[in-house]
Amino acid sequence: MLSSVTGLILAGGKGSRMGGVDKGLQTFRGKRLVDHVYERFAPQVGGIIINANQNHEEYKTFGVRVVSDAIGGYAGPLAGLHAGMSVSKRPFLASVPCDSPFLPTDLIERLHKRIDETGAELAVAKTGDQPHPVFSLIRRGVLDHLADFLKDGGRKIDAWYATLSVVEVGFDDEPEAFSNINTREELHTWENAPPA
Repeated sequence: MLSSVTGLILAGGKGSRMGGVDKGLQTFRGKRLVDHVYERFAPQVGGIIINANQNHEEYKTFGVRVVSDAIGGYAGPLAGLHAGMSVSKRPFLASVPCDSPFLPTDLIERLHKRIDETGAELAVAKTGDQPHPVFSLIRRGVLDHLADFLKDGGRKIDAWYATLSVVEVGFDDEPEAFSNINTREELHTWENAPPA
């Protein structure tokens, strides 16, 4: 466990592609999607915050802090990062989405090693040529920079990353670990796939 890292589970979306239901609360292999994420993520960090804009009581079952976006209108993962960073006290914030039940169990260790070696402001997971922007480790010092970006109307996570010093961390040994479940079809497909 990295005690200098607060883990943030991003569950603030509307779940539009899932038919407008809260993705994190959908049942998958006998548990909620967010339960799978929490079980893999919590041992890697010093504490957990959940970003959710609805169903707070369901997310509070973990006994952790649940925060809503400060910016209304479901402004996306950047608004979630801002909410998490605003209440976290640790030097680093790690983010993962609520719909990725196979995330690597050494994700934060590997991201932290590279951010430490390079001095970058942000480390992001990557498989092949594909970065996975919501699987990231961020220095808390960039909070004001993010607040200004959002204030100016910025919403795209990759556009914000482009303004920071970023190190990409390869996870080509675990390409399926970053699979996220966006639709009911994907939920059904993964439900019946071999366990990760």
